[in-house]
Amino acid sequence: MNFPTIPHESNVVSINVGGRIFQTTKQTLTLAGTDSLLSRLVVTESTRFVDRDPDLFSVLLYILRTGNLPARSRAFDVRDLIDESRYYGIESFLIDSLSNSSQFEPFDLRRSRILQLNGRDSPSTISPTLIGGGLHVAHGSKITSFDWSLRQKSTVLTNFSAVDSLLEISPGVLAAGATDFPGLQIIDIENGGFVRTTLNWEKVVRSSSTVQAIGSSPEFLFASFESSRRNSNSIMVYDLSSLLPVSEIDHCEIYGANIDSAIPSTKLRWIQSCNLLMVSGSHTSPSGVNGHIRFWDVRSRNMVWEIKETQDCFSDVTVSDNLSAVFKVGVTSGEVSYADLRRLGTKDPWVCLGEEKKRSLNERRGVGCKIESYGNHVFCSSKGSGIELWSEVITGLLGNASRDVSEERVFRKNSFGKLADSGENKITGLAFGGNRMFVTRKDQQSFEVWQSPSRGISI
Repeated sequence: MNFPTIPHESNVVSINVGGRIFQTTKQTLTLAGTDSLLSRLVVTESTRFVDRDPDLFSVLLYILRTGNLPARSRAFDVRDLIDESRYYGIESFLIDSLSNSSQFEPFDLRRSRILQLNGRDSPSTISPTLIGGGLHVAHGSKITSFDWSLRQKSTVLTNFSAVDSLLEISPGVLAAGATDFPGLQIIDIENGGFVRTTLNWEKVVRSSSTVQAIGSSPEFLFASFESSRRNSNSIMVYDLSSLLPVSEIDHCEIYGANIDSAIPSTKLRWIQSCNLLMVSGSHTSPSGVNGHIRFWDVRSRNMVWEIKETQDCFSDVTVSDNLSAVFKVGVTSGEVSYADLRRLGTKDPWVCLGEEKKRSLNERRGVGCKIESYGNHVFCSSKGSGIELWSEVITGLLGNASRDVSEERVFRKNSFGKLADSGENKITGLAFGGNRMFVTRKDQQSFEVWQSPSRGISI
């Protein structure tokens, strides 16, 4: 067995914090950065006394050593940890530990906090921050931003009567759009909501175009547009750094009674492993609900696959890079189904994970249900105010070998969040950031924060 060598005595630094002696190495303290108080202790030969709380210091030292929050940190108030981390100059380490997705425990989520919003409007859409585990919430014509500690940073007033699409494209910069107001606005939240520029569908010259959905990849910004006359729709691709138009895909013009062409894409998701953009949209008519799920190669502007939805069309759809599958919740059944990304060429790629029963088109148990993926898990607000958690079960036959495409995959469902006689409203939005899940509900002027109490502090 190889045991780590004991560092030479001169490499050990002793620190007296509030009467308790801590010993660590110079390398650990150097990690804090040259501007931090801890890095300045490296050059101190004798034991240095710091008149601060030793219990809080032990948590911060653990974060510096491992990058993670210790389980004992849940015993402390987050504001105390924030103040201490700022005193020592290592707040960024605390932020990283709180926003670390590896700290996300899907099987042990608890609602830790409900944050109220100003005004009378319910959240229309939410967007997690790119770093730090914060959140942007659109409610009415306003966007309210919360930092990593979930402290309200700002509220800005937009030109929209209601914001329907929202996405942070760089720290402090949002892309926002509405279905009843033209243009995709790039908003600088850090500078009072200043609109840097407005992007439009350039080929629509006689009528303005509204935004139906926003998405992004490491290189591109995607926006789904529909003309105000609703006789054409398209997806514009922009360079994410310059915001200049790169190309146009999925352009549809409506001719006669062609219902398929009339459906704009209302959800855009980038699949990093395949370098493909998944777009989806649906339409409700007296005869039922139909829709499409398409996969586009953005660089070649070619559509790779298309799934036309007629039987139990989706209420919502998402894609998981980690699970290499597309998931939908059916409008009629309210059940979750998946399609393996490697079997999309088959006639009917869907495999139902719930109770596969024939249901009347008038039943529509899944109307309004939301579904999102995060890590190796899929969350669905199916059939009520609760949440279904779907996770793949890896059987012993698979071992470490790669999965055969023909093998049947097994998923397990866990339900949580619904209490008997709770009277909670239907979930309207799910979003994830770091080790948190954010939930919005119908007619509620607030949003919920869900975390695992067994991992670190709950804010």
